[in-house]
Amino acid sequence: MSGEPPQRDPSAGGRPWLARPLKFTLCLTARCPLDCRPCYADCAERQGRGELDAATWLRLLDELAEAGVINVFVEGGEPLARPDAELILAHAARRMFTALRTHAVSIDRAAARRLARLGLGRAYVDLFGPDAATHDALAGVPGAFDRALAGIAALRAAHIPVSILTILCAPNAPALARMGDLALALGADELGVLRLYPLGRAKREWASLALSLTDQRAALDSLIAAMPAGLRLMHSWHPNDANCCWQNAAIDPGGHAIGCPYLREFVDYGDLARVTWEESWAHPLYVRLREGNVPVHCADCAARELTAGGCRATAFAFHRRWDAPDPYCEVMNQGVDLRVLPG
Repeated sequence: MSGEPPQRDPSAGGRPWLARPLKFTLCLTARCPLDCRPCYADCAERQGRGELDAATWLRLLDELAEAGVINVFVEGGEPLARPDAELILAHAARRMFTALRTHAVSIDRAAARRLARLGLGRAYVDLFGPDAATHDALAGVPGAFDRALAGIAALRAAHIPVSILTILCAPNAPALARMGDLALALGADELGVLRLYPLGRAKREWASLALSLTDQRAALDSLIAAMPAGLRLMHSWHPNDANCCWQNAAIDPGGHAIGCPYLREFVDYGDLARVTWEESWAHPLYVRLREGNVPVHCADCAARELTAGGCRATAFAFHRRWDAPDPYCEVMNQGVDLRVLPG
């Protein structure tokens, strides 16, 4: 419905109908050897205060499996910066499909073989650009690009499926069209282009990283025109800007239920050292977001995505209202300049 005015769809929204999330994200750590400018977790090389120990993560994984959760997505920070990361991944993979988001800079052939043996289902590898100059400038560490490519080669040699992720921002937008060819050459079967979220270090660097919605769309269109055959493209711009709170759950490094990694600065559904994740799932705000009652939304998107209104994290970040429209949507933007954060 691109170009049509937003409208109210009376069939959208309503009582949450999932008894458990379809996907659970474990934000395993805030540690990372890189210093990425678009980092929304504001990571550091040293362990942060209050990170859960391995025994607690294993207990939580058992609780999730017993409750019927079948899909776990492990991210950070850089999960592999934890010395016990493979123990935790192995425990998850025994009972659930397990995916890992990583910068891949520490993955050699031996590590990749271990990840394959423990049952890792897929690796999502962050690359900020198609060349060392672009990637390393955003990663903040010289040589990060070459190390990441070596890690990807090791993962593919171990027959682990790989998706390449890139966070669209001003420094890499001119080179975005080349990401498809690179991803295919690396043996990936999917390229994901992600939004820049106003969180953590990315929020502090917003003035130099953020693009207008028009420029975001132009960069994405250039990529779509250049996409090679045989490579899937995943992105979250209209008409794919889903409101996915209804199906997702997440735990931050300190053990707090946050629903989604991109909500980490905005919500706290409970400390899982004190409440069960089922109790956090029933938190009133969480229930409200899963209902998807966003008055202004695209009716056809709501019908296709089973929810309405786009991303709640970006809606709240720019409007400070949970029922606001997603400003990254071309139809629902309402004149918001995404280059300027609200005061």
